[in-house]
Amino acid sequence: MPDSSQTQPAAFNCEGGLVLNRSSFLMKPGEALVLENFEPDVEGGYRRMNGYRKHFNHIVPQTSSASENIIGVANFANKVIACRGEKIFNGASTELATAITASETMSGSGVIKADSILGFPTSGILQIEDELFTYTGVSGAVNPNEFTGVTRATSSTGAALHLGNLVVSTPWTEIDTGRTSAVKYRFERFNYNGTDKIIFVDEVNAPVVFDSSFNVVDVAESSVAGSKFIASFKDHMFYAGKSTTPQELVFSEGFNEDGFSASAAQPAGTIKVDDTITGLKVFRDSLFIFCENRIFKLTGVGSTTFSITPVTRRIGCLNGDTIQEFAGDLVFLGPDGLRTVAATAKIGDTELGTISKNVQSIFDANIRDSAAFESIVITDKTQYRIFFTKDGQAEAITRGVACVMKADGYEFSEIRGIKPTATDTFVSAGDVIVLHGDTNGFIQRQEKGNTFDGTPVLGKYRSSDLSFGDTGIRKHMQRVIINYKPESAIDAELLVRYDNENSDSTRPDPYVLDSSEVAAQFGSALFSTAGGAVRFVFGGPSQPLIRQPVEGSGFSVVLRINDGGESAPYSLKGFQLEYQLGARR
Repeated sequence: MPDSSQTQPAAFNCEGGLVLNRSSFLMKPGEALVLENFEPDVEGGYRRMNGYRKHFNHIVPQTSSASENIIGVANFANKVIACRGEKIFNGASTELATAITASETMSGSGVIKADSILGFPTSGILQIEDELFTYTGVSGAVNPNEFTGVTRATSSTGAALHLGNLVVSTPWTEIDTGRTSAVKYRFERFNYNGTDKIIFVDEVNAPVVFDSSFNVVDVAESSVAGSKFIASFKDHMFYAGKSTTPQELVFSEGFNEDGFSASAAQPAGTIKVDDTITGLKVFRDSLFIFCENRIFKLTGVGSTTFSITPVTRRIGCLNGDTIQEFAGDLVFLGPDGLRTVAATAKIGDTELGTISKNVQSIFDANIRDSAAFESIVITDKTQYRIFFTKDGQAEAITRGVACVMKADGYEFSEIRGIKPTATDTFVSAGDVIVLHGDTNGFIQRQEKGNTFDGTPVLGKYRSSDLSFGDTGIRKHMQRVIINYKPESAIDAELLVRYDNENSDSTRPDPYVLDSSEVAAQFGSALFSTAGGAVRFVFGGPSQPLIRQPVEGSGFSVVLRINDGGESAPYSLKGFQLEYQLGARR
């Protein structure tokens, strides 16, 4: 029998993610029963999420007296396209490179340094916070990211101070109008003849095409007006989802999104499937056609060789806005949760699998109740996010799920407080930029700042019920050691609860985590005796340890971390608990 007078250690890493399909006592120690606004970190542990902030200071103009969501957002030709109601707009945005002091008068001769001037006109108006600036030029090759000839009106006032990294944006410019009763804009970027273009469908009107100069052309073909889905495959444009022909795909001539001749060298045509189409996605030299209860794939090198084969006739995709290429697979929302389409070694065969079993209760609840779904992929985090949006639901309680691909499988966490109505993800200068439109008419950028546009990012973690192998022996807790990776000071508290958080057990007050006085843990060490002296060289990332004395006892213990919501992100890497053994019950 162990000596009860000796302190016993028990340590575990934070790994495995959110697990809701097993008893807390059957979970692995590193798995979480609550993991909200923390994300599984590809470098290990659970990281408090970044926030989001406005990507444009200007609201996208409304086109009617009624409240209108952003129903389309896309990056194209160094500008952001925003769709709201019956109109489409574009604008440019960057970040302030150096601060602007209140004393800078800038009376027609000022300079504003920015991270980029791409997409901005050579003269115009800028907005930083609530202040408008006019400028008459942009810099040349010597200083390629400056606005010149700047005039301002609010110098020497409290509102005139602007710190670095603030958003610099232009007013929105209307580029198309008259799109009656548009429902949701979906788009495809393409280049058939050496000119970059983007095409939008909106479920009601004719598809609309913009080139890089934002010249606008409507696709005149009546059979594709009202299309819901769009995809470019083998230099043909595919249109699908029309309410009157929901099982039909119409594809254009080769190299011509607006040509529909059946006698062209690469002729246009029509393909019908035996189910309602819910989404399209090009993946690994095939066009996958998702339906309500089936999935097909189209192959071939052109319209004269197109061939369609079933992938499965047993499962379908609930919503095309959930389909993403992720971690070498296609991920989509099926009736039984999040699934992948994974190629196998068999030629022409495809294996389907559900990956969301650990958090299936979240999917079950939101598949029933959600009005719409949005999804994004953050490639540098190997992370897929899906959001469940409900009409009239407050943003603060809107739910989502983050899925991270790890070496040994998928890990999940829950997102609270993001309610996108349209999304786009792209890479600019090596940075992954994630945009979403919101219900208030703004374009937001995710992975920026420490709040949700001013609202705290409330992170919550709850461990499994830890009994250290024996639920019959009482443990008197002495200390909790938290191993974490900081990006700034921590604003959080530790709660220690006992016996499955029984209200009759000891419930110590929360412990405020003080990250100002921590011990450092070193990742590696090199010892040398060169020159007759002992030298120590430490390498690897420093990970501080918070050593928190705690009180109370029980047969099992639960750890909770409640984040204050406004500090910079940090990662929980692991815990060590120190305790003494008590009596057996």
